[in-house]
Parts: sequence; C-alpha cells; structure tokens
Amino acid sequence: MDITPLTEWDMIIRLALGFAAGAVIGFERSSRRQVAGMRTHILIATGATLLMLLSIWLPQKFTPLNNSDPGRIAAQVVSGIGFLGAGAMIRLGNNVRGLTTAASLWLIAAVGLAIGAGMFVAAAATEALTLITLVVLGIFEKHFFPSERNKLLELSYKNNNPDTKEVLKILREYGVRVQSMDVDQGRGKRKGARLRLFAGIPNTTDIAKLAKALKSTGNVERVEMKEKY
Repeated sequence: MDITPLTEWDMIIRLALGFAAGAVIGFERSSRRQVAGMRTHILIATGATLLMLLSIWLPQKFTPLNNSDPGRIAAQVVSGIGFLGAGAMIRLGNNVRGLTTAASLWLIAAVGLAIGAGMFVAAAATEALTLITLVVLGIFEKHFFPSERNKLLELSYKNNNPDTKEVLKILREYGVRVQSMDVDQGRGKRKGARLRLFAGIPNTTDIAKLAKALKSTGNVERVEMKEKY
C-alpha cells in the first residue's frame, strides 16, 4: 500500500485546520450563549485532529503500514465524545436544552477526525452544511416553530360551567399549543369548577395580556400559570 508518510508540516497544517473548523462552529454557538462555546469546540476539533494524526503516525513509526488499523483510536473518539455531549444538555422543568450543542460537539469531533485523515474536501463540505443548519435553518425554525415554555394553566370559576370553547379560542389566538385539558367540578363545600390545561406558550407571548384575556371569558375568578415538573 503506497501511502506518503506524514511530515511535521502536514501535522501542523491539519492541526491549524482543525483549530479553524472548531472556531467557526464554536463562534456560532457562543453567539447564542450556549454552555459549550468557541473554546470547547476548538479543543474538541483540535484534539480529534491530533488523535487521528496519532492513529496514522503510530503505524508508520512502529509497524508496517499494511498491518495497521488507523481507525482504532478514531472509534474511541466517537464513543467518548458522548460524555461531553451529555454535559452540554440541561433540563429545565419539562424541557431539555442543549441538544443542538451536544450534536455540534459530536459533529465537530468528526470534522476533526476527517481533517486529521486528510479528507479536506469532506471536512469543508461538512463544515459548510453545519453552518447552514445552525444559522440559516435556525432562522426558518424560529419563524415556523417558535420556542415555547411548558406551563400548567389553572382557571378557577365562580360556578360549575366553564366556557372551554372560548378559552381554547383565546389560546389559539395567542399561539398557545394545548397538550392536555381536564375539568374539576366543584364538590361539597368548594364551589366553582377548575379548568387545568397543560400548554406550550411561545416565549414571545405577553403573559399579562393572555391572563387578562382569559379572565374576560366570563365568570373566571383566578388565572394561575405554573411550571410543570
């Protein structure tokens, strides 16, 4: 197998490219104030590049090339990066944040491995597609699928006849996505029904205006919004 041995300049150039690849994706993540930003992505990309270079260099230095397995160390990088990805995810109430950042960490490690192996075109194409996904598609995603908070809405009524149709109409007007709903009729000493809705409320929604609109539906006595855990 005719493979040109790696030179020191080859290693330096590939490490510099790995550094640059991590910086580009990391800058985008830092601009969105993510827990894993530019420095984290740079370290992962550069480290993955070095490990790939090591996988290639060791067989050249100590064993015949045709008896080597350059992918052995690279395979450990792919599985090991999952621990860092898990650390980038945060659970907030009923929501999980950081999935995109965890995926970008996994991907930038793959880009670093590709650069270390000399697959410059594939690495550049992956870097470009990643930027399109994070930046361009992020704009479309926010427009068509705005981020939301999961809330437990509880409406207390003066009597046992809640106007659920009017409530659902108002929630639709405010872009609220109702996931479940139940009515608790007043019994015994407690009079008045309670309408509970588990709903996704867009972050752009004015909570005060929404509560005021819900109270205007009729005999609503109190409107409460709680985080659901």
